Amino acid sequence: MKTLLLDTVEWDLVSNLAGNIAVAEDPYSQAQDASSAIQLFQNELWYNRSKGLPYWQKVLGKLPPLSLLRAKFVGAALTVPGIVAARCYFSSFLNRRLAGQVQVFDKDGNSSTAAF
Repeated sequence: MKTLLLDTVEWDLVSNLAGNIAVAEDPYSQAQDASSAIQLFQNELWYNRSKGLPYWQKVLGKLPPLSLLRAKFVGAALTVPGIVAARCYFSSFLNRRLAGQVQVFDKDGNSSTAAF
C-alpha cells in the first residue's frame, strides 16, 4: 500500500526529484502509517472520531507508566491494514516529549521501522 512520504523530522510532506509529492511504499509505508496512528489524538481524525489515543484524557499531565504507553502504541500500530505485529522502543524523554520507534511486521514477515 502506498502513502505520502513524510519528512522524518518535521513530519511534513516532501517532494521527489521531479518536484512532485513523494510517495512511500511497503514496507516503510506501513511503519510510517503506524507512527502516524501513534501520534493521532483521539477525536482529531475528523472522518472517524473513534480513532486515536486519549492523550488529552489520560496521558498529558498524568505521567502514565511506560508499559501502558507501550501497550497503547502497539495497539494503535495494529490498526494499520496489513500489520500483524508491532514493537515500540522508547529512546528519550526530554522536555516532556517522548520519542522512540515503532517496528512493524506484515503477514509475509517483512519488517520496517519509523520514528515517533
